[in-house]
Amino acid sequence: MPHAPANAQIHFALQPDHHPGVIATTSGPTADAARSHLHDLGWSSTSPTTMVLARIDRDEPHYADTAAEQLKRYGFTVDIAPGLQDEINTEWEWSNYPFPWCTMEEVREVSAEAQRIHDDIADGRLVVHLHADDGQNTVAVASYTTGVRRHVHLHGENHVRQVTSTFKSETEAIAEFHRLYSVAVRPGPAPLTDLERTVHQVLTGAAQADHRRTVAPTAEPPTARPGEHESFLQALFDGLPQWERYRPFDETTIAVHESLLSRAEFDHEARHRTDVAWMIAEYNGPVGERLWHTTITAGTPTLLIAAILQYLDAPPVWSGEGPHEILRAAGWHPASHPAHTSWTAKDRSITFEHAPHSTTGRWTVHGGDSLDRAAWTIRLSACASEDLLAELASTAVALAPTPRAKALPATAVRLPAAGPQPRAYRR
Repeated sequence: MPHAPANAQIHFALQPDHHPGVIATTSGPTADAARSHLHDLGWSSTSPTTMVLARIDRDEPHYADTAAEQLKRYGFTVDIAPGLQDEINTEWEWSNYPFPWCTMEEVREVSAEAQRIHDDIADGRLVVHLHADDGQNTVAVASYTTGVRRHVHLHGENHVRQVTSTFKSETEAIAEFHRLYSVAVRPGPAPLTDLERTVHQVLTGAAQADHRRTVAPTAEPPTARPGEHESFLQALFDGLPQWERYRPFDETTIAVHESLLSRAEFDHEARHRTDVAWMIAEYNGPVGERLWHTTITAGTPTLLIAAILQYLDAPPVWSGEGPHEILRAAGWHPASHPAHTSWTAKDRSITFEHAPHSTTGRWTVHGGDSLDRAAWTIRLSACASEDLLAELASTAVALAPTPRAKALPATAVRLPAAGPQPRAYRR
């Protein structure tokens, strides 16, 4: 990548509450680029200007030094606090290390693999079904939920956890685990170790504390009123004849675009905030493959649904700005996580998330700053186009400061002009 200007600075120092964790403080016009590099190296965002590194192998100073050297090669100005530099210069070793024949480089390879397993479990990419104590070590059986589906046996804890066996099916992996460990088998993952608990508290506690200091209290997310989705659907058919109505079941209405390239399905029974009310998809031909799809839960503001349908009917002229640029320009709060990047509105009423390794939820928009307690959710699969995402981001930015009491009525929702609209064939 091009070298960053020298006026972007990164200061590395020891994390005061967790030795030897490391905090990186960024400043300067190209600080976002520095944060992106640190995110790729396993750092987690705790505020718009700070990131933290906390690992289960207790080797944070080494990885901080590695990150500093990489950032220097890109042209950033890097400063390392004296206390951290002392830790970097100090040789260390694990007491009672189970592989005494390993060199330091080999120890770090084992620990790096254990860290990847830890992160995969923490981020939900690796789901633990069962665990057991074999008398000396904790063992477990787990399945990867992303990428190549693998089912594995795990052995050990913290910095020495390893994959010992791989299976083609979950059934085979669990059956073999029961055969090996019999009555010692327990459901779910083992309790967190003291070190895992500490790392988790550093990564989540610091982020929450810094976020509370830098943003306003969470505002009420804008939410569609009861019956507003029904009114919006009726307005769609009344105002846009290019969408044709089909209702194969009493509880479901399907809208098909006259081009036969787009389809929207609405569930009239969806009521709860987690119920999927809309499923919308685009295809590469009247009988072609699906390009991308989105699911939308009850309560989602109709302006966001209208933005998606308007894009499918007659895409607005795209300025070339991507969703990240639009959200950054609007002053939304960025946060980097091991598996995704999020942007939260200033009043924390709406959050935009990008999970680059996910397929069904590559992009997520939800009401509120926590997906676990979201008032509503929009999930877009991989291959959703950049101009659609930009349009959705722009609509979210316009919607975020709108108080719930002033929500627009369904009849005021922006829709394309009535009448047939020419539409380009897109892949």
